[in-house]
Amino acid sequence: MKYPWIEIAKKIQALAQSGLTYANNSYDIERYEALRDISIEMMALFSDMEMEQVRELFANETGYQTPKVDVRGVIFQENKILMVQENIDGCWSLPGGWADIGLSPAEVAVKEVLEEAGYAVKALRLLAVMDKKNHPHPPSPYHIYKIFIQCEITGGAPKAGMETSDVKFFGKNELPELSLDRNTQCQIYKMFEFLDDPHKPSLFD
Repeated sequence: MKYPWIEIAKKIQALAQSGLTYANNSYDIERYEALRDISIEMMALFSDMEMEQVRELFANETGYQTPKVDVRGVIFQENKILMVQENIDGCWSLPGGWADIGLSPAEVAVKEVLEEAGYAVKALRLLAVMDKKNHPHPPSPYHIYKIFIQCEITGGAPKAGMETSDVKFFGKNELPELSLDRNTQCQIYKMFEFLDDPHKPSLFD
């Protein structure tokens, strides 16, 4: 494991949050709050952020902790894949983002493609569900599942959104610099496998 302390801190934080959800006496609450503080301190030491910043970003939720869900739309056209340039780092990713409460994964994919790339699309099928920790992404304070959904363009035109600055299609052998927090080269190559074999079964970790 490349970043063992991050994974340990995330596990401690999840245990503390679950304990705070179900604890019913002040002694247990105090212990779980102390555990949460330990996880925050570990993350702060690793990231060089102030503890209160880490607390706000990393330990601000309530209820039983579950993985966050990131949904990506996969659109092919003339043997190329649609990508958007992210404002945050200037690199490229499949259009997508966090899953929204009240929307299905397919609805999230359709919404994100329209907002980030300008295209109206129809969701066709689930291509893959990947656990971010099993792929060479940069370290993250969250446990994240990534859902890749193939979509088909039904209208619209290429148009950058509030979080993107450009929209283009790229061939497998001409990929731009990728936003590795969002997608890796291996993941993009996996998506092209579905273009080569439309009957390929869905992937999952």
